[in-house]
Amino acid sequence: MSAGSELKLSPTEQRIYFQEKIRYRFGDERLFLQAMTHVSYGHENHPEKPLAYRDNERLEYLGDAVLDLVISDLLLESFPEATEGQLSKMRAAVVNEKTLSEIAKSLGMSQQILLGKGESRTGGAEKPSILSSAFEALIAAIYIDGGFHSVYTVVRHLFEPLFKNDESKFSFVDYKTRLQESLQGKFKVTPTYHLIGTSGPDHAKLFNVEVKALDRVLARAKGSSKKDAEQSAAREALVLLNDEKFVL
Repeated sequence: MSAGSELKLSPTEQRIYFQEKIRYRFGDERLFLQAMTHVSYGHENHPEKPLAYRDNERLEYLGDAVLDLVISDLLLESFPEATEGQLSKMRAAVVNEKTLSEIAKSLGMSQQILLGKGESRTGGAEKPSILSSAFEALIAAIYIDGGFHSVYTVVRHLFEPLFKNDESKFSFVDYKTRLQESLQGKFKVTPTYHLIGTSGPDHAKLFNVEVKALDRVLARAKGSSKKDAEQSAAREALVLLNDEKFVL
């Protein structure tokens, strides 16, 4: 089905088409709709509903735990020689905002998410933080609707391209570790990370972080969590360090 024809579908048909892509059909459509309901939409349109059913925030919480469990099992199966430390790093690299939002976007989840007027005007359906949260909520909704076997099958299908052959197939890097190793190897110093500010509403807060070495700012970056911002800052700093003319 082409993008043009997908746009002509009714909302119900779009939901059916989306569920075909994830290879799971909900028995209770209300769970799917709740998973796609951002807090801004729930606040504006369903203030009378109990908190547990108003939006996807509680589902996101559960989905994060379910996803950690399934991905851990898949990693154990895919990398039988990996150590506990390596497995932990790979899981953290898989279950993060960047990866989850990319998968969500590839599935066309942007068209399914219900947003408040303010978020809609600012392109909220394309924001990685909103996409990744909706993806985690979707995982929880599948778990509640169909049980562990169903959610395991869906996650395996969606993450299958990442679990091929060996660890080198992962396009994820722990930039903070790489930066520390690089700085210690070249200059015998350790980087430090500093939160220099936050912006945005509570449900879509951005953290602004800088990484320094010997009181020199190497890079600044933003992220929806302090952890993501630090990884992004480390990645930018590595670009600087790779320049042969760089001197600390």
